[in-house]
Amino acid sequence: MPGWKRVQAIVDFAHGHLEWVAGASNPWTTAVDAYRAGQGVCRDFAHLAITFCRALNIPARYVFGYIPEIDVPLPAEPMDFAAWFEVYLDGAWHTFDARNNRCRIGRVIVGRGRDAVDVALITSFGPVTLTEFEVRAA
Repeated sequence: MPGWKRVQAIVDFAHGHLEWVAGASNPWTTAVDAYRAGQGVCRDFAHLAITFCRALNIPARYVFGYIPEIDVPLPAEPMDFAAWFEVYLDGAWHTFDARNNRCRIGRVIVGRGRDAVDVALITSFGPVTLTEFEVRAA
């Protein structure tokens, strides 16, 4: 399928071009900013891949949630808040993940939208301190 191959080529490019660096971006970082910097967080990987998909007329949407450490080779990364994307091919939405670029199971979807601004986990005004955080998926 040409669509699948194109999307996987986009994922491979974004995965190879960007280096995951905690704190490398902020809520105002665009796909172009991340591309030029060559680094970002999972949101930036998703935004860059979505941008390329849309440029090729492949419908794509942003997804965020949690990815548990199920079937991940040791040392397993701890479950974390994450972003990935979905594309519409062959009459259905399919998951792709430019940051991890490998199949992960047990994703817990929190939201879907056009981009991270569309489906922010939280919008706050003023300082906010996270004191505890735990998600369990089995």
